[in-house]
Amino acid sequence: MSGDIRQQLYDRIRESSKDEVILDEMIRLGYWRRGDGQPTLPEETIKRKGELDRELSELYRQQARWANPEAALKQMHKERKKAAMARRKETKLRQAETRHKRALAWAERRERDVLYLGADVSAGLSAGAPGKKLIGEAPEIASAKALADAIGIGLGELRFLAYNRALTRVSHYQRFRIPKKSGGERQISAPMPRLKRAQYWILDNILARVPIHPAAHGFAHGRSILTNAAPHVGRAVVINLDLKDFFPTLTWKRVKGKFLGLGYPEAVATVLALICTEPDVDEVELDGQRLYLSRGPRRLPQGAPTSPALTNLICWRLDRRLSGLAAKFGFTYTRYADDMTFSASGEAAAKASMLLNFVGEIVADEGFTVHPDKTRVMRAKNRQEVTGLVVNKRVGVPRDTLRRFRALLHQIEANGLEGKRWGAGGNVLQSAAGFARFVYMVDPEKGAPLLAQTEALAAKHSRQPRRRKTARTAFRARAAAGQAPLRRWSSAAIRPAPQPEPVLAQSMAAAQEADRVRDSASAGSSVPRVPAAARAGGHEPSSRECKAPGPVSRSPLVPLLVVLGLISVAAYGAATGMPFLGTGAILLAAAFAIHRSRRR
Repeated sequence: MSGDIRQQLYDRIRESSKDEVILDEMIRLGYWRRGDGQPTLPEETIKRKGELDRELSELYRQQARWANPEAALKQMHKERKKAAMARRKETKLRQAETRHKRALAWAERRERDVLYLGADVSAGLSAGAPGKKLIGEAPEIASAKALADAIGIGLGELRFLAYNRALTRVSHYQRFRIPKKSGGERQISAPMPRLKRAQYWILDNILARVPIHPAAHGFAHGRSILTNAAPHVGRAVVINLDLKDFFPTLTWKRVKGKFLGLGYPEAVATVLALICTEPDVDEVELDGQRLYLSRGPRRLPQGAPTSPALTNLICWRLDRRLSGLAAKFGFTYTRYADDMTFSASGEAAAKASMLLNFVGEIVADEGFTVHPDKTRVMRAKNRQEVTGLVVNKRVGVPRDTLRRFRALLHQIEANGLEGKRWGAGGNVLQSAAGFARFVYMVDPEKGAPLLAQTEALAAKHSRQPRRRKTARTAFRARAAAGQAPLRRWSSAAIRPAPQPEPVLAQSMAAAQEADRVRDSASAGSSVPRVPAAARAGGHEPSSRECKAPGPVSRSPLVPLLVVLGLISVAAYGAATGMPFLGTGAILLAAAFAIHRSRRR
């Protein structure tokens, strides 16, 4: 027996009595059963004696205490302080348990839901309302967890990509500027691979499966600037309008509203809109560290693969209203990104001024602005252009542009590549080959000889035009399938489980140590220990639980042989004239029977 267990027994005996402790242990170990029909007098007597001993000991202690009032008062203060400290400790422990349970529940919920993604954007994440009927063939996504599983990333990675940070050390976009055709510069925000992967999935699995308006020709499969210009060939009047700050006008709220309109729940629409938008960012240096400071609302970035498709979907109502207006006035309407074109012939051409007034009102009502410096009204006697193509008699490339391109090819053939340039590209042969293919797409008759000439020049200068790499295509295909584009693909770190506070950790360690000591004590005892649950529930131990090992467990024939032996001794005493033998044998038999009854 270890010292701790021995000290516990001494304390229990000191607080009650030895007989009561022995009785409790016999009941605990199964040697004395509770219940009706059993001998209860000794048990009640022992219990009552223990109660009286405790009361008497308490009276003695009180008498000794009040013999010295000052000492009694100090002892009372000490006991009250001890009780208050115990209650305080219990309160701290209870509060720590409550906080730990709350933290565990929160961590478990974080594994299932996205609950917060930054200020001003998280209001709809807790909405439990289901989505509406989906438009087109878009897949059904019931929650943010389902979206993460479909993309093939973890919920932590989805939270990392969609989080709206006011100040951060990480940027999901690489920003640079390119010159505009009309002057000035345009900022391009190219998403980093981890974000681009999620955007490709959204583009190919959601946006590409939703139909767009027939008047929209930009960034759509089977449509191009050629299909956008074809309806306006041979018209008496062609009107071109441009929407000012087209992409920045489409804010996060409008993008979220479009995903809601497609039928997705608000929590899913919020995450989708955050992945497809970004705020204006200022790069600052602080203590040698680069930080990104957000300013203004989130907008559609120029350079993200999802932005063009979203513009077509968001402008559905604008295209529908302008198409109806154009049809009412006898005009034809098409739109390529932010370029809108109207054309008409005959009497309808005289209504161009009236048409422009109504167009301005509808565009403003839809949240856009017509650029005042880019509105052009072109008559048939002048050159009419739509998205860079001439449409007076047929769709074609402007003659001056073709003349300059033919002159470039002639100079390269005569003088070589030195000092030659076409467009913004650095490699003149690649730029020339690209423009030749463009001319061939618009007008195969004029483009075929130009394409053959560029290939001959590339062969002459031993520089084959570089073919488009398939890496980008493979990246998009794997991303759309919900697969990691690379084997070693980085992802957000997994947040560890919440740890208990020190006071709770100490309590848990103490409880585990007590269980270990109790188990070791039960394992070291020669008598099997009755389970505490069975004792607390009034369960009667079975014969296997109550049976002690060794000599206690005898055969049922032993008592019968003992009684028969005593009867033989009594008969022998009566036959030989020694009656005391018979009397002693009878007394021994009675004592043995009483003992067996008590044992059972």
